[in-house]
Amino acid sequence: MATTLDRPVVPTVSLAQDAHDPDGFAQALGGSFARYGFAIVSDHGVPAEVIAEAEAKARAFFALPEEVKRRYHLPGTGGARGLTPFGIETAKGATAHDLKEFYHIGRELPEGHRFAEYMAPNVWPEEVAGFRAAELALFDALDAAGARLLAGVARYLGLAPDFFADTVADGNSVLRLLHYPPMGADGPSIRAGAHEDINTITLLLGAEEAGLELLDRDGNWLPVQPKAGELAINVGDMLQRLTNNLLRSTTHRVMNPAPERRGHARYSMPFFLHFRPDYLIETLPQCIGPDRPNLYPDPITAHDYLLQRLREIKLI
Repeated sequence: MATTLDRPVVPTVSLAQDAHDPDGFAQALGGSFARYGFAIVSDHGVPAEVIAEAEAKARAFFALPEEVKRRYHLPGTGGARGLTPFGIETAKGATAHDLKEFYHIGRELPEGHRFAEYMAPNVWPEEVAGFRAAELALFDALDAAGARLLAGVARYLGLAPDFFADTVADGNSVLRLLHYPPMGADGPSIRAGAHEDINTITLLLGAEEAGLELLDRDGNWLPVQPKAGELAINVGDMLQRLTNNLLRSTTHRVMNPAPERRGHARYSMPFFLHFRPDYLIETLPQCIGPDRPNLYPDPITAHDYLLQRLREIKLI
């Protein structure tokens, strides 16, 4: 395996490979997930202009005065929609809050949809023209890319390529627009404390700005360094649970920048792809065996698991 200064490097896989060599792509993606819980994905099909427009609108929102941004903070909702202000989210087990603020956009559901009780309506800032259209375009593009990635995961697990299609249909997925403001001297907090993601898989744009690190199974922190426009993909706890830890939900963090970069803000746009709320997360039989006992004998719905985890990180 390629190394830099004797450190393993998270592999880059091309989603374009899936069209002519689906099994090869599945093995490359699934193997990286099994080893690192992460992969870097190029040729993912999310148009560059869609990414650029969504980031521009996010930057415009975060540049608004604090009192204006706060109009879109909805206390008591667990941060499911709208703004979560700076200094609220705290990594599980941590005492110091993260150095970030973020804005959540969820799936747009038609009136009367069966999942309306689980997914609140979006809120849209009136002060940023074109915000809604730009962010929903990115949501839809990442949702489509995620479906293609999950087909590769299904093949890796020996399942039908469309296995995950129903599990994530109308899933409670969230696009998070993240802003890490410029910072001063070191304190007790880092930009994002060590944590695992709750969801199925995460598709992250913006990780080419240094700071993202994963905790390798050997106990070392490794940088995750996609090139501009590439996606950093990681396994979430829901997929780890479904696969009985065959695919790993890896601890990761965002470190503070070097002193010469502390006057610069950091922006990223992770897409947390979720199972549908009523999907029962029950260990896959092919992930259980004599040398791999079932670590999760009690099934749980995706919605109940989400609530359990949100309480742990103090969002509800």
